[in-house]
Amino acid sequence: MKRTYYLFNPGRLSRKDNTLKFTPVDEEGREGQARYIPIETVDNLFVYGSLDANSALYNFLGKNQVAVHFFDYYEHYTGSFMPKEYLLSGKMQIAQMKHHIRKEKRMIIARNFIQGAAFNMLKNLKYYNNRSKDTSVQIERIESYVPLITTANDVPMLMGIEGNIRQTYYEAFDKIIDGFVMGNRSKMPPSNEVNAMISFANSMCYTLCLDAIYHTQLNPTISYLHEPGERRYSLALDVAEIFKPILADRLIFSMFNRRQIQKSDFDQKLNGCLLKPTAMKKVAQEWEERTKETIKHRTLGRSVSYRHLIKLECYKLTKHMLGIEEYKPLKMWW
Repeated sequence: MKRTYYLFNPGRLSRKDNTLKFTPVDEEGREGQARYIPIETVDNLFVYGSLDANSALYNFLGKNQVAVHFFDYYEHYTGSFMPKEYLLSGKMQIAQMKHHIRKEKRMIIARNFIQGAAFNMLKNLKYYNNRSKDTSVQIERIESYVPLITTANDVPMLMGIEGNIRQTYYEAFDKIIDGFVMGNRSKMPPSNEVNAMISFANSMCYTLCLDAIYHTQLNPTISYLHEPGERRYSLALDVAEIFKPILADRLIFSMFNRRQIQKSDFDQKLNGCLLKPTAMKKVAQEWEERTKETIKHRTLGRSVSYRHLIKLECYKLTKHMLGIEEYKPLKMWW
């Protein structure tokens, strides 16, 4: 079974027959113990440390459909090496573009992304409100914003509503999380421990959504809520809106409140706060375990993993654009 590999240490990646060879290298150039990874076990690579590799290695990865996702010093996603698309569909490309350039079609999809995200945020707040964490003020305010989603007649107005919902939602984090204060949302760099965790978890969610899109006929650069831009896969940003409350935020709440992550797991420097490499490994391991967890799918009548739920969401989008069935965003029922 294929899996995701995380490379937190700087090093050199090369091909050894049909195996990947990763050799860690310290700051003084000393090589550590090499690790060998059979290529048939690799789904994708997440690279957090500097990586030395050549074009022959990327040709090898491309032929084996292995994506490589890169993150900077502040643990933010910066880009990906994506193998040549293997599920190309001219019909799908045309349908996807039509739904972007026709305002009424684009707004239907964009509104659904926000409605799904808002529903899942409310689900989290209600869960904790029922467990002696008073989030009633935030719940009431978000519920007052939700009806405005259908009244938005353009994307900027819709993004303004989404911004109000998200800001209100983040206000509840200080009530949900024990022993840590989030304050205002800050990204580059994160100002404190909670913001650092949000940035790290969101980047993993975004990348997981990108990986799911790659395994469909969707073009990841054509989006509906976020504006398409140079050198970014904006459709993954759209899909991630739905899954951040389900995957990223639940992981954050759980790891803080169970004391799996503590103040000693962070570095405070350069006017910012970052997870230490050992802490990143802990969070990545928890992330992998959670995305592999299965739940009983109401419609399918069988158990599916959270990772597979993202792929199913992408399939729903393709069916909507091809006129097969109307798109309805995933809303937590569990």
